Amino acid sequence: MSAHGLDPDLTRPTQSGVYFVGDGDLDRLARTALRDELHVSRTDLAGCRDKDALLRRLAVSLQLPATFGQNWDALADCLRDPHRVPAWGHVLLFDHVDELRRAAEADYDTLLGILDDAATFGSEHETPWFAFLALPDDALDSSHAAS
Repeated sequence: MSAHGLDPDLTRPTQSGVYFVGDGDLDRLARTALRDELHVSRTDLAGCRDKDALLRRLAVSLQLPATFGQNWDALADCLRDPHRVPAWGHVLLFDHVDELRRAAEADYDTLLGILDDAATFGSEHETPWFAFLALPDDALDSSHAAS
């Protein structure tokens, strides 16, 4: 993504999805989301190397309920719950994603699947729902080449 008109329109549920962005894009996306009155959550994954650490960080950054089960199914349920955080749309921002991707590829892939499912659910319910994962330029180039 860049500031050259390639960002999705955060007010359009049909553009909901999971997007890979450069390290420097998250601040701009956060400003855009706040301008559009969307709920913004930011998760820093620096030093995050496994599922347990990831779920702990998400519990804090996403303000998940105390009853959050610390497992993939519970995360998926929370992300699809439209009443958990009352907002007309959601933007999740992830810093330092490459550390998790390199250390725990299976957990990273599972997270991507859960985020994609939540974005699809949001779109189907006419709610903007976006996840932006910041990768360094070299990892960003390879992730686009793979898709």
